[in-house]
Amino acid sequence: MERHEFGVAVRRLRESTAPAAVGLPVGRRRVRGLRREELGELAGMSADYVRRLEQGRSHPSAGVVNAIARALRVGRADYERLCALAGYAAADGRVPNDVGPGAMRLLERFTDTPMFVSDAAMNLVAVNSAFMALGHWQLTGDPWEWNIAWRTFCDPFDGFKQSAGDATDHQAVLVARLTSALLRYPADASLAALVDEMRSRSRLFDTLWRAPRPVAAYESSAAFIHPDGDSVTLVGSLLAIPGDDLAALMLTAAPGSADAARLAEIVSDGGEPAIIKVGRPGPG
Repeated sequence: MERHEFGVAVRRLRESTAPAAVGLPVGRRRVRGLRREELGELAGMSADYVRRLEQGRSHPSAGVVNAIARALRVGRADYERLCALAGYAAADGRVPNDVGPGAMRLLERFTDTPMFVSDAAMNLVAVNSAFMALGHWQLTGDPWEWNIAWRTFCDPFDGFKQSAGDATDHQAVLVARLTSALLRYPADASLAALVDEMRSRSRLFDTLWRAPRPVAAYESSAAFIHPDGDSVTLVGSLLAIPGDDLAALMLTAAPGSADAARLAEIVSDGGEPAIIKVGRPGPG
């Protein structure tokens, strides 16, 4: 069954891959995506072997799985699925944090909307200048200063306030995402260390880790207190970017509200739109 499903997955990926995306000329084509011959050439194998794989008549080695994934330039989620269907662990088992084209497009197209992109372990990997303009994300020099869960449970922001109900929803999402990440990336030592340290530092996190709450909603409201003393209430909505195993959080105000007007002022005062890669000590 797994061999058959692996073949179906390879064929689906091959047929959905645009030739231009892997450096091949487009020209006039009678089939969707790539031909078996083209995939074989890119992956260093014969077209007949590709056919046997797709028909479930041959079991791939780990090297073959990696070669096919590289040839098709698949995202992390598709790569891990191919590995699982073939019966192998992903090559490194670490949480991916590359900001892929899908995430970049979101950041580039919503310049007036505060937004960040995080990896599966809830580390911020990129933000836009509208998000930084809110002025609430103070840097502490801590190794996990860009991790949302760490900052929520162990080092909360002075300029971020939530009601009890919104805080409950927010905490449930963070715990659920970290639990899922640890199951999918058991070899990531940094992720394991983060969870261990959070369980040691935060009684609330340890309690929720042992008895997690169900996730009621993947959004919550919060008041962001600007350094000038004024505040703006925004709703954070979490959007999955599955191909790269990333997530984007968009912060919006009710249309036509005083918060929307205040947000527009804050973003305008923040200067020219920019995308900032983070996750190291300080932006950049």
